[in-house]
Amino acid sequence: MTGDVMDTQTKKAILFDSTLCIGCGACYQACKEKNNLPRTAGHFLRDELSAKTYTVVHLRNSRFVRRMCMHCEQPACASVCPVAALQKTAAGPVTYDESKCMGCRYCMQACPFGVPAYEWEATLPRVRKCNLCADRVAQGLPTACAFVCPTGATKFGEREALVAEARARIRDHPGNYVDRIYGLEEVGGTSVLLIADVPIETLGYRSNMLKEPLPQLTWNVLEKIPSVVAAGGVLMSGIWWITNRRVAVQRAAREAQQRKAREAQTEAQTDDQPTAKDG
Repeated sequence: MTGDVMDTQTKKAILFDSTLCIGCGACYQACKEKNNLPRTAGHFLRDELSAKTYTVVHLRNSRFVRRMCMHCEQPACASVCPVAALQKTAAGPVTYDESKCMGCRYCMQACPFGVPAYEWEATLPRVRKCNLCADRVAQGLPTACAFVCPTGATKFGEREALVAEARARIRDHPGNYVDRIYGLEEVGGTSVLLIADVPIETLGYRSNMLKEPLPQLTWNVLEKIPSVVAAGGVLMSGIWWITNRRVAVQRAAREAQQRKAREAQTEAQTDDQPTAKDG
């Protein structure tokens, strides 16, 4: 790596350290400028993620914390998109191709972090979210938010290196951090990692995320469908045979009873007829 230009062949990520964030809003403003987004709040600390705001800074539990697309390693949004408008790139960003999007909004329902937003008021609406400055990353540059951060609270780099750095900070300063790297394992891992000195749920993040990638859960169900269908077919065939066999047995018994009744009736009629001897 030379200067601010990085190797683009390895997976990149962001490490956010809430203990270093001073709530200046530089990341928020840099994102707005980079993506030509309009002003959406009187004060940036009161803004929320939307189709016109891709990252926010909130004050939670007396700490500043960022929210943005987590860029999952195996993104649920991309897995449910029927036209592949969302893609996880080898470099890390989850990107969006508006020319492919059909507006189904399945991605909004699938995202475990509730990030993708929709341009409801637009004539030709699109899904909007942070793309981890994919164009800058492709050029070997850091994201705009990381580039302007004055304290290093938002750091951009290789994911493996950032994980190692986060572990080192926690190990070397155990009194300053909760022993957890959020995003390391959540939903299979993400390209945005967070560390803090308080439990992550007190900063507005869900702490009960599954560790399995959400698309894998879908495949686990889908791959069982053929065997379930086959087993169901055998079961239904068995039920059909038993039911029809029962009907056939009942019909045979009914016919036997009717035949016996006819035979008995015929015998009775024969007994009532006069014989030559009687005449």
